[in-house]
Amino acid sequence: MKRRGLLAALTVVIVLVGSLAMPAGRSGTARASHTDVVIDWNLTMLATFWSTNLPPPVGNRDGAIVQAAVFDALNGIERRYTPIHVAAAAPPGASRQAAVVSAAYTALVSLFPTQKASLDAAFASSIAAIAEDEQGGSQSIARGLAWGKTVADAISAWRATDGFAATPPPYVFGTAPGEWKPTPGGSGPPKFRTLATTTPFALTSPSQFRPAGPPALTSARYTASFNEVKAYGGQVSTVRTAYQTETAKFWQLDTVTGIWDRVADSLLQSDHRDLLQHARILALTDIAFADSTIATWDAKNTFNFWRPVTAISQAATDGNPDTSPDPNWLPLLVTPYFQEYPSAHAGISSGGASVLASFYGANAEFTATSQGLPGVERTFHSFADAVAQIADARVFAGFHYRFSTDDGIQMGKQVAAQVERTMMLPLHGEGEPH
Repeated sequence: MKRRGLLAALTVVIVLVGSLAMPAGRSGTARASHTDVVIDWNLTMLATFWSTNLPPPVGNRDGAIVQAAVFDALNGIERRYTPIHVAAAAPPGASRQAAVVSAAYTALVSLFPTQKASLDAAFASSIAAIAEDEQGGSQSIARGLAWGKTVADAISAWRATDGFAATPPPYVFGTAPGEWKPTPGGSGPPKFRTLATTTPFALTSPSQFRPAGPPALTSARYTASFNEVKAYGGQVSTVRTAYQTETAKFWQLDTVTGIWDRVADSLLQSDHRDLLQHARILALTDIAFADSTIATWDAKNTFNFWRPVTAISQAATDGNPDTSPDPNWLPLLVTPYFQEYPSAHAGISSGGASVLASFYGANAEFTATSQGLPGVERTFHSFADAVAQIADARVFAGFHYRFSTDDGIQMGKQVAAQVERTMMLPLHGEGEPH
């Protein structure tokens, strides 16, 4: 009976999502049943991001789309929280696990059609494991698959009109001291400008938490930050330690979503929450990343501030007697090709870390890894310590001034609070902290 049920479920899969190379019976590649499919498919999402070399700012938006689809699909079955976008209820008896797999798969294929073959294999493995579960029935799986696809299609269609794919207006290059100018390693206008006008998930507008802006070029705050990054962030530095150099690379050679979602997955694996609660935590975290990214690019485009690699070479023009030029100065790592203020990595990390701290406590212990530095781990005893290290890393890399990381961190906290105040709110006295 189990084998018959499996074959029936696989037939339904073929009808719903296209012909897949499905294994008959038990497969050595199938995932074990009773695993957390929310975590499994978050990891599949991260692997897809990595294999496609997805730019970090784009990945922050895409991660929110995928996790929103997973949450709304599962919540549509259990109806315990306010939905993100899809308010309809799932058909009775729909499989929770199948809905998660179908939602994640459908969203990822929509975003990464060239990765369909590898996503098909992951999908087949997941569905085979679900079908082999003693509680898995072919009708329940079929309903879950259909529902997950319906939700993901709706989420994908919704976010397709958020403005990210719009054509930005012509960029006018400035020449005044403090204005952004092209940096080594790139050409043309700064990248990802449409993020500044992308519709947020939770914010009332991209500018809702816009910071005050960089300090005056002649201020003490600017002077201190200028001289710090000049000393610590250059290719040649007499003060930066080997550990600090590794720190700069650790946080640069992977994405915000990649590093922090793996942290979230490890925390989820150690708690006693259920599947929907896990989906909610990941959705809140990744939406905080997305909205922090949108808020950051609003500020970057508004203030259009120059990078240290420009400021240090052109310091003779800034009117500040306490900043000295060095035309040969280059940063430790290649400067990202967009405006400086505020720090994206510090601010976006602050947004996601603030969400995780609200569930696991400010002083939770966790270990972070970076895909770009295999075998290197960083263990922290609080979320604030990790975010502070990211701020240091951006200075050590030669990318940012300290005031930009400080202001970014504060903005990320504000974004996270807005996300948690307004999204996926408990219904019917659900026993969650917020």
